[in-house]
Amino acid sequence: MTIIGLLLGLFMVNGYTADDPKVIIEKAQEATRVQGVEAVATLVITDPKGRERIRRTAQISKLTDGGKTEKKLIRFLSPADVKGTGFLMFDYENKDDDMWLFMPALRKTRRIISSEKSKSFMGSEFSYADMTFPNIDDFKYKLLSDETVNKEPCQVIEITPVNDDKADEYGYSKKVSYIAPKDYVIRKAVYYDLDKSLHKEMMVNSVKEIDTKNHKYRITGMEIVNKQNNRKSKMTVDKITFLPNAPDKYFTTAYLEKQ
Repeated sequence: MTIIGLLLGLFMVNGYTADDPKVIIEKAQEATRVQGVEAVATLVITDPKGRERIRRTAQISKLTDGGKTEKKLIRFLSPADVKGTGFLMFDYENKDDDMWLFMPALRKTRRIISSEKSKSFMGSEFSYADMTFPNIDDFKYKLLSDETVNKEPCQVIEITPVNDDKADEYGYSKKVSYIAPKDYVIRKAVYYDLDKSLHKEMMVNSVKEIDTKNHKYRITGMEIVNKQNNRKSKMTVDKITFLPNAPDKYFTTAYLEKQ
């Protein structure tokens, strides 16, 4: 093998270069795909006048199908007007996700369809789409530059939906993600609406290594700001535990409706 061939071999894996943006995004998803987690979190929603709504949630998740599907249950603990509301999600690797929302006042579980993924999650600036790992093949990727975010060197990747239908589904025409190569966890994301105007900016404030053996991480603090209406939502994980063997009974619509 020639020197050039050897060098190419060092920087090519399965046809991708070491800095291929799609590979970076795949690594970013894999870095936060934890076998199982139990957590309590606080969501603070702030309106343009500075008024706050505070919501507490309990969450549990588990990987199934050899790691190809993440099942997640989120239940609201307070305040009283949302207490008992539950959200169940099956996040599949290569097909449309399944999502269900249980509203205790109606005693009814409603399936969230693909066309609703871009809608607000429980009145926050987070969308239903933000609750899942997006399907890799729904987007095109472009490596833009290297930048530092909160003292963390990051690779900046432009992510655009492959077509208008996917843009409508996810609710944005473009997303720019800032990925830290040291752990492949996102540190910042900027969203542009369907008219290609700046829409939202998300900042990650804290990250924790949950599974130290396999080097898996979870974001434990983030804030998203709507640049068009000045609303913002901040999520803080108050307690988080590695739970690789969560019972399957938690991830059913029957348990979702259990009070």
